[in-house]
Amino acid sequence: MSESALPLRSEVSKDDTWNAESVFANLDAFEKEFTAVTAEIEKAQKYQGKLAESPVMLADWLAFNESLLMRAFKLYFYGTMSQACNSEDQAANALADRGGSLFGRVLASVAFTEPELIAIGHDALKTWVGQEARLVVYAHYFDDLFRRQEHVRSSEVEELLGMVVDPFRTIENTSEMLTSADMKFAPATSSTGESLPVAQSTIDGLKASPDREARRTAWENYADGYLAMKNTLASNLVAAIKADVFTARARRYPSTLEKSLFENNIPVTVFDNLIDTYKKNLPTWHRYWRIRRQALGVETLQPYDIWAPLTPVEQKITFDQAVDWITEGLAPLGEEYVTTLRRGVMEQRWVDRYPNQGKRQGAFSYGLKGTYPFIMMSFQGELESMSTL
Repeated sequence: MSESALPLRSEVSKDDTWNAESVFANLDAFEKEFTAVTAEIEKAQKYQGKLAESPVMLADWLAFNESLLMRAFKLYFYGTMSQACNSEDQAANALADRGGSLFGRVLASVAFTEPELIAIGHDALKTWVGQEARLVVYAHYFDDLFRRQEHVRSSEVEELLGMVVDPFRTIENTSEMLTSADMKFAPATSSTGESLPVAQSTIDGLKASPDREARRTAWENYADGYLAMKNTLASNLVAAIKADVFTARARRYPSTLEKSLFENNIPVTVFDNLIDTYKKNLPTWHRYWRIRRQALGVETLQPYDIWAPLTPVEQKITFDQAVDWITEGLAPLGEEYVTTLRRGVMEQRWVDRYPNQGKRQGAFSYGLKGTYPFIMMSFQGELESMSTL
């Protein structure tokens, strides 16, 4: 890939981008839904203090609450997905910010829910599940709520915790804007003198290049970009840590680690055992690195050698070939599964495929009820890209 080969987002074929119009047909549709959801926030207040009146009232509220949260999250998702694909797009950044702010307002408006459910009591809710069919799907949620009971605060505190979601989200957004939009990296240079663009969407592919000089210069130039901003990045990291500590203390957890794990019902001992097991098996890793160094024929294994291919011939794979191999491997799951997957990837544009300027690093799958399961990635024609897909 030459330096001029990294396209602007506007130069990427629509067929290679995620199907944004399947979420909102256009910006007018986004704005219409944004206005509608904003108006719905006020309706939430008529339920406050009334959830204990009857199973019917509670079922009505939970249905409304779920719909409101999903609609708000859809707006947020649309903005953040657009931003991830092109962080240099100020319109997309604005959509992500507005969506995040609205979602924070919604969280604050429905914050009375869990304190009122706890006040009703677990036994009473179990009885109501048997009396109102619409509550059956919430039985597990009720059980988990009372597992978390000691960390649920009053309605007033929960409202405040909902309100701080938006300003705390700015910490992550600042990091994203700095590293994906503002930071520019010097190009890498191959062993033949070819200039190769270094960006968040290309760095993973460059680190997996069979050309060690390309790997070295890509790694060093990428690292230099971060080192040039080390003080700002460190300050932003401190802010993120303080935000986590604040939330953990506000919810009465002894540590941020316990808060993070408790939400998914994972004991701290699982985390401790993971670290202990890794430490006990360090000699295996050391042996692997020695074998890798020998296979590559280098005197010292450098960080940019970790992802280097161990074969001299580079295996190039087209996106279509990758899809063929993936669906062939998934054939035992049935024709319907494979047909749905192939149609989604090849026709319905589930995948935002290739690198472009401003695209964030890495890959993720993102979506919600009512949307496709979208994938953002930077497919670069190697086995690692196929593995990611």
